[in-house]
Amino acid sequence: MNAALARPRPRALVPDLSLVTSGHDVADARLHREVGGALARGLRVEVLGLGSAGDAPHGVHVRTWDRPRGLVRRLLHATVLPWRAGGRVLLVVDPELVLPALVRARLTGRRLVVDLHEDYAALLRDRAWAAGGLGRLVRLGVGLVVRAAGRADLVVVADDHVPPLHVPDARDGAGRRVVVRNLPTALHLPHPAPMAASPRLVYVGDVRASRGLHTMLEAVEQAPGWALDVVGPVAREDHDRLEAWRATSSAAGRVRWHGRRPPREAWQPVADAWAGLCLLDDTPAFRDALPSKVYEYLCSGLPVIVTPRPRMVEIVARSGAGVVVADAAEAAAVLRRWTADPAEPQRLREAARAFARTLGDGTDHYADLAGRVAALGRRS
Repeated sequence: MNAALARPRPRALVPDLSLVTSGHDVADARLHREVGGALARGLRVEVLGLGSAGDAPHGVHVRTWDRPRGLVRRLLHATVLPWRAGGRVLLVVDPELVLPALVRARLTGRRLVVDLHEDYAALLRDRAWAAGGLGRLVRLGVGLVVRAAGRADLVVVADDHVPPLHVPDARDGAGRRVVVRNLPTALHLPHPAPMAASPRLVYVGDVRASRGLHTMLEAVEQAPGWALDVVGPVAREDHDRLEAWRATSSAAGRVRWHGRRPPREAWQPVADAWAGLCLLDDTPAFRDALPSKVYEYLCSGLPVIVTPRPRMVEIVARSGAGVVVADAAEAAAVLRRWTADPAEPQRLREAARAFARTLGDGTDHYADLAGRVAALGRRS
């Protein structure tokens, strides 16, 4: 670890909560929301993760590492990491941390909270590297992890369908599985602003083919005059194809790449955009998904352009603040129509704002999680 990447912590103060991640950058939005809830509760928090300490939530002790290269190094890092945490409660947010954190908690009297915020078994079916013998081995490991997570003091999931689905209650009758949805908090989102004079789209999140990277580039290419801001890290396996597109496409100059940003900075380009994009492929992991960015776009006053995944179709129908498209050609047709009639996206923006007022603020969900963590800490 580079000492310059750590913020000092007074030795006399034992953290109430250690949030530990071996695979997430400390700029991750859900991590910020969980930490924010804990700080609002008055808990002392430390964060162990990847990336730059300056991108972590303020008000916490931070230790960061560079991302380990290769599966073996990542697993070794994950095995050691829980033993570096000093909190009374450990909150781990990666599947490879569950088993070593469970061992650490049982041997040292810590309490363990596991945040399995995705259906990792379904997600593996979207990854080319998970095919063949390696994929079977990793899927077996994920099954073991899900079962082990059921032995934690508290299991946190981001949606009803995310396993483990059945976790027995604690002896005192307290529920040990809680759904903390990825609803945005107003703290991280921009105030709604008037629509930009020239047409502009925005995408915020993990940038890869299955999440619509090439679909949205093709759509912009077919819609002259449109610009696109992309905020988030590009998956390594998509770098070569992206670089080829940037070198040859006439639309390359209309796409701006912001890279990974902490939540507040990530959403700065959003305020005056005409719409937000969420063009998920039809994959096992995304079939039942409702990504947090859909809520975040709507709560920022933006209409959404989405692909026909059932839950995204439902949210568009409920809000009246979006368009469902099958592919890049349909998305481009919508953009060209909006160029000719800007009143249409303006009407959708107004519907987005009205729908956002019905959603409320996700702060309450993270405050509830912080209360459960505090109760666990008192029993550690």
